[in-house]
Amino acid sequence: MFRFRLGSVPVHVHTSHLLFSAVLAYQSLPSPGRHSGAGWLGDQLADPSSPGHMGAVAAYVLSWMFIVFVSVLVHELGHAVAFRFYGYQPSVDLVFMGGVTRPNTDAPLPWHKDVVSSFAGPLAGLTLGVLCWAVLMQVKGRSEMADFFLNNFFFANMVWAVLNLLPVPPLDGGHISTALATRMFGRRGFIVSHVLALGLCVGVVLLAIKSGALFMGVLFAMFGFQAFRVLADVMRARNEAKEEEGPKAQSLREAQQALREDRLDDAWRLGNQVLETEGLSPGLTSRTHYLLGWVALKQGHGRPALDHFSQVQGQPVEMHAVAAAFSLVGDDARAVGYWKQAWGESQDRTVMHEYAGALIRLGQVNEALRLPGVDPAAAFRCAERALFIRGAYSEAAAVGEAALKHVPDPGIAYDAACAFARAGNVTEAVRLLQRAEELGFQDGAYAASDEDLAHLHGHPAFEAWLARLRPAASP
Repeated sequence: MFRFRLGSVPVHVHTSHLLFSAVLAYQSLPSPGRHSGAGWLGDQLADPSSPGHMGAVAAYVLSWMFIVFVSVLVHELGHAVAFRFYGYQPSVDLVFMGGVTRPNTDAPLPWHKDVVSSFAGPLAGLTLGVLCWAVLMQVKGRSEMADFFLNNFFFANMVWAVLNLLPVPPLDGGHISTALATRMFGRRGFIVSHVLALGLCVGVVLLAIKSGALFMGVLFAMFGFQAFRVLADVMRARNEAKEEEGPKAQSLREAQQALREDRLDDAWRLGNQVLETEGLSPGLTSRTHYLLGWVALKQGHGRPALDHFSQVQGQPVEMHAVAAAFSLVGDDARAVGYWKQAWGESQDRTVMHEYAGALIRLGQVNEALRLPGVDPAAAFRCAERALFIRGAYSEAAAVGEAALKHVPDPGIAYDAACAFARAGNVTEAVRLLQRAEELGFQDGAYAASDEDLAHLHGHPAFEAWLARLRPAASP
């Protein structure tokens, strides 16, 4: 790519533009034996066996590359002049088969400015073509090379201008027809303009197939596909707008409200009812999967959460939600990367402690405790909680015991006891309860009704421990 400026307008010429013009020029070489009408150049091109044939081919290709470059540049400068007239600061990029001129503004162009600036490009090309024709009429016959250049300049600019005025986006004529139709008829006009473009593209493709114009057929097939996609998106948006007023969307809103109120069973039931509905739009389907992913996450089910999040399209899934889901399925090696990225994006301390917890579960305790502003107790609790939720009780208890070496916290000791109790290890559970008592745990009433300690009921050591807390425990 190389760059230069024409006045206040920066011009960027991409390599793809030069390569495309070279290929186009090479494909337009005259057939062997057919004179191109350009003196020595034509003679050499017509005779492949002549010593100067390859030089003539190179000269022909370079000549056409120059013609294409100048013609496209003049066309884009027409747009740029119009943008400058309206007070914008345009820039020009010559890419692939043409160019792009941007007004460099964040606001959409008013319809009349869009129409005028779109028409200015073909008008500049037409002007250059007419100028070449006028000069040709004055000097015709004096020099075969001059005739060659002026004829081809005239031809290139006339064809390029007429082609660009066809009402097919993304051509200039497509911008003009869409802007005018939308201005006059609103959304209906926008749809009609693209239906017209699609029909015209189909006609041009059929004509190109009959005439053998492969390049033109491929080009308008691409334009037609683009118009079809726009129409499909418009119809999809219209259907989704109608759906938002229907019973399916209402059921999803009820499920979302249930999730906000932590009525997770209701949210799960309503969300699945929406998914089971026939004819659900992609947008509503995606939003429902997003909802169900969060419900599964809050219920502690990592695999269903990942399954639902993977089917969300058109809206982002929070990085910390994906990280939590991987933590719940036991894939901490993958979860830790998501936690780190989520913390970097949010700088949220809760997310940071979940990141530290994932590091601890991976055995990287020192790295976890070196995180800026980390609370060791919170980090270890996060590490233990994920293990506890996914049923790895012995591992959760081991993390709790390791935490006590760094943070002698009664809550951590109590949680480790609960994990041992869930794992069926009564002796170790009672030992950790006694450790929690030594560190200051006194809530006997809570311990007596805690389902996590249900395995300990009736065990003499546990009952004796509760008896010592009896003044604070319920009878």
